[in-house]
Amino acid sequence: MKIIQVMPTVSFGDAVSNDARAICRVISEMGYKTGIYAENVDSRLRDPYVRKIARMPQINKDDIVIFNHSTGTDLCYKLPKMSGRKMMIYHNITPPHFFDMYSIKSREVTKYGYQGTEYLSDKIEYAMPVSEYNAKDLRKMGYSCPMFVRPILIPFEDYEKEPDRNIIEKYSDGYVNIVFVGRISPNKKQEDVIKAFSYYKKHINPKSRLILVGSDIGMERYSRCLKNYAEALMVDDVVFTGQISFRAILAFYRVATVFLCMSEHEGFCVPLAEAMFFKVPIVAYRSSAVPDTLGDSGVLLDSKDEILTAKVIDRIVRDENLRNFIIEKQTERLKAFSYKTVRDEFEKGLNGFIETVKSGKRVN
Repeated sequence: MKIIQVMPTVSFGDAVSNDARAICRVISEMGYKTGIYAENVDSRLRDPYVRKIARMPQINKDDIVIFNHSTGTDLCYKLPKMSGRKMMIYHNITPPHFFDMYSIKSREVTKYGYQGTEYLSDKIEYAMPVSEYNAKDLRKMGYSCPMFVRPILIPFEDYEKEPDRNIIEKYSDGYVNIVFVGRISPNKKQEDVIKAFSYYKKHINPKSRLILVGSDIGMERYSRCLKNYAEALMVDDVVFTGQISFRAILAFYRVATVFLCMSEHEGFCVPLAEAMFFKVPIVAYRSSAVPDTLGDSGVLLDSKDEILTAKVIDRIVRDENLRNFIIEKQTERLKAFSYKTVRDEFEKGLNGFIETVKSGKRVN
């Protein structure tokens, strides 16, 4: 039996791609022939398991094809025509309306993604959404197949690598560093992060800065709007890093005082788990999969009121006992995302489907 993965794109450093590559190694260690086959492969990747989809081997009727789904792609319509048993890992798709003002291309791609997801609702035998929020989304779109929710597989040993020391030296200057990590995208609502920071800096702590870590490639219009917004608010010390190295990202986590997330759509939000790993207290708006990922850790806000948000940050900064309590709860929550824990969950879910395949039963 072969167990292969298909996806539209395998990128360097992308959370969905990293999950697929980690899963590929787990499947190989389980003793199955495997590989990842994508329409587009980042030229920077040097992974023997990743190949162009044109090189996909012949699929037999009892092989398993795992579709990693997170965007609009023709694969939604090609998948049912492939041989083999079909399983989907669902990372969710950003709702198209977020891009209305900023990118027609992104709006149409995500719209196409939702259409493809609905098309597959009666064609997928088994689904593995990465959060309960994603599972609910699939059910809303008509999926009735068995589902096994498991978090993204994160290789935390990568975060032990050497950070960029120049960044650590530059930003370890006594300022409170409020950090958000995530691509510049309108669903991430970086404008709400800027708004809360503006109040905090002007009315609570002038010795503070905001660091927005993430690439704006493809979202240049939104990025310009954010910079104009910060200028209109007349707030200083807002840093846009743009696309940076992994070592630089590690450094910004290490200098962070608080992680502030105002995102309105996440399928999992890996940076929340990363902030837990680096023992950075999290303040986040309650939306989409954010509560699933945080569990009972961090501070969840039901409002985006900038005054409330700023005062919560201030309390965390000044109250060492509270800060330590939050970090302790986050560290406990992080255990649910350990590589071994998630690996075991993935194997359990996959083995359940494998047994169905071996029995010859069809789910749909």
